[in-house]
Amino acid sequence: MGAAVTNRFRTPSPSPSPTDPGASADLRCTDLDERDTDGISDEDCLFLNVHIPSAPSAAALPVIVYIHGGGYDAGNISIYPTQDFVSLSAGGVVAVSVQYRLGLFGFLAGKKVAEGGALNAGLLDQNFALQWVQKYIAHFGGDPGKVTIWGQSAGAGSVLQHVVAHGGRTALPLFRAALANSPFLPLQYRYDDPIPEALYADVVSQCGCAHTSDTLQCLRSVPATVLLAADIQIGLANFMGTYTFVPVVDTTFIVERPSVTLHRGSKNGDALLVTTNAHEGAGFFVFPAVLAAHNFTLVEYITQLFPRLPAAQIGAAACMYSHIGLTAVADQATQVMGESIFVCPAYWMVGAFGRTGWKAEFAIPPGLHATDLSYEFSTFAIPPTFTDAAFLAAYRQSFLSTAIALDPNAHAQPSLLPPWPARLEMLFNETDAGEPVVRTFATDAGVLQRCAFWNEVAAYTSQ
Repeated sequence: MGAAVTNRFRTPSPSPSPTDPGASADLRCTDLDERDTDGISDEDCLFLNVHIPSAPSAAALPVIVYIHGGGYDAGNISIYPTQDFVSLSAGGVVAVSVQYRLGLFGFLAGKKVAEGGALNAGLLDQNFALQWVQKYIAHFGGDPGKVTIWGQSAGAGSVLQHVVAHGGRTALPLFRAALANSPFLPLQYRYDDPIPEALYADVVSQCGCAHTSDTLQCLRSVPATVLLAADIQIGLANFMGTYTFVPVVDTTFIVERPSVTLHRGSKNGDALLVTTNAHEGAGFFVFPAVLAAHNFTLVEYITQLFPRLPAAQIGAAACMYSHIGLTAVADQATQVMGESIFVCPAYWMVGAFGRTGWKAEFAIPPGLHATDLSYEFSTFAIPPTFTDAAFLAAYRQSFLSTAIALDPNAHAQPSLLPPWPARLEMLFNETDAGEPVVRTFATDAGVLQRCAFWNEVAAYTSQ
């Protein structure tokens, strides 16, 4: 693994802006060598696909707009068979899949970009696609007033970004429901923060534009292959290869840190279904062999993962995660990564939606990040390992029901899905004997306490 084992942005005495809410924290102790790429991606990518039922409907149909994942750095919508949503709903929806710019092509930030370009261009690509849907989907039999946005990982992170766009008060609504599988919320700095500025300077330097009078214009003249090479090299210089070019607070589309908007209860959309996997952090920039080779402690891992987290908060986090029944540093680090970047943002989203927000946990073994994709589609390239028909119907219909009726309980066909109160989670799993498990459960109090901690230190983690 060729990625860095230290974070070059680590500062000796990190501190948030005094005007940034959430700067204090409860300190109680309680019990990339390779990028994800399909090999066929191209930056000439601003396309969308529309899938409609073979038999026209007399009434306008609800619409699902799907946003692919890939850490904002990779991925291609072509590997996600969104036509499955049409067939799984028995022709009850229109499905739209969108492409957007990735890596530094979509998420290069800094003052120069703000002055002469577009910040969060990848998010704006998605936003433009949603505006296109509002304007034209009726021509394909869709109802622009019944749009649902759906995504996984960075696609779900994108859903989160649209939920908080314009402070959660987008003037003309672009969607009414949000479906999010493993919402990815990495460190999201203000566009002119020293870290995005340093990344911009890195790109300028690696592309040979450092001595030009207009560095942004110079970058526009550089071949895409050179920019891509810079993207990869800069990413590998990040701690453990963690994704580098991600959304920023641009002060216009994303006006503040997402956690601030969500905890204020401001959100776009009327209903939410969000899921996480049982082992979100496993394999996600946590490399046990690397940690062992460099004698990492949990304190050191947290120190490098969050470059502005002060020593007291680092100690509190390490103390918490040392008392959850895990002894190996790699296992503890995996839990830190999974909860801070995926699981807790999911709970923050649910909190913003209140009684119209539902949360589920997908635990079919191995329960790793992205294993649920095989179950959300019916013809995904990697087929599901658990093929119980009633289970698949219960899982898939919960999403489709939310898109169609704003309620996972209103599933379109009989299934295992029991009544699902907003205050409880739904577990999707199987027994050792291969029997389906679909039942409600109360969220673990320890998880909620740890998520409360990550919210309290979000001014330092820039989430």
